[in-house]
Amino acid sequence: MRFTKMHGLGNDYLYVYGEVPEGIAELSRKLSDRHFGAGSDGMIYISPSETADFKMRIFNADGSEAKMCGNGIRCVGKYVYDKGFTDQTTLTVETLSGIKTLQMQIRSGKVNDVTVDMGQAQIIGEPEIRVNGQSIPGVMVSVGNPHFVHFVDDADAVPLETIGPSIEKHPAFPDGINAEFVHVIKKDRIRMRVWERGSGVTMACGTGACASAAAAVRKGLCSFSEPITVLLDGGPLTITVSPDFSVTMCGPAETVYEGEIAP
Repeated sequence: MRFTKMHGLGNDYLYVYGEVPEGIAELSRKLSDRHFGAGSDGMIYISPSETADFKMRIFNADGSEAKMCGNGIRCVGKYVYDKGFTDQTTLTVETLSGIKTLQMQIRSGKVNDVTVDMGQAQIIGEPEIRVNGQSIPGVMVSVGNPHFVHFVDDADAVPLETIGPSIEKHPAFPDGINAEFVHVIKKDRIRMRVWERGSGVTMACGTGACASAAAAVRKGLCSFSEPITVLLDGGPLTITVSPDFSVTMCGPAETVYEGEIAP
């Protein structure tokens, strides 16, 4: 099996063109291991689609399947263009959270940046949960997958490894949830760190950045229709939230290396 390791701001996956094999959960866990495998936040399979140009399926490092990955879908666009599966710079990609449209920017014949129409962010509510003996208010947002966005004074001071899993597996979220910790620097600039459901601490989360921007707009901390720079551990994404909470995301996609798994 051949794969391509790619990343969007350090959020890295192993990409395979083809149908998802049996035993994918075990395979994703094995190959994602950063000591005994190739090392990644999971695996993404790309295949033809009956309803869009391509289809993607996402498997986390723990083997669970995700509905959507913002950094991952940008890399899907780069993968299919750079490898000659398409010559279009506008693509549709089928995901478990619906069909997404990609606009790709080309530099020297390769995809450099990708803008994704992420669809409409759904503000589910503003629950307050108790974690490790403290009350934590947040904004629950769905961007195809669920997020709990908590605003803090200093995102860099948050002990992600301690509080992240407690939020992910909190009884209020029986299916698990992604946890974002956000510090608003100014109206068009926020700092975000993330604990991803099924993967743990990651360098970046595209859907999390979208959810965080939508939550900040909902709270009046940022503005509709104005580009918001979201500073992640792996670098910046640009997110714009329309008045109907439709979200677009723009950011880079990069290839790391090609690999082959011996039988």
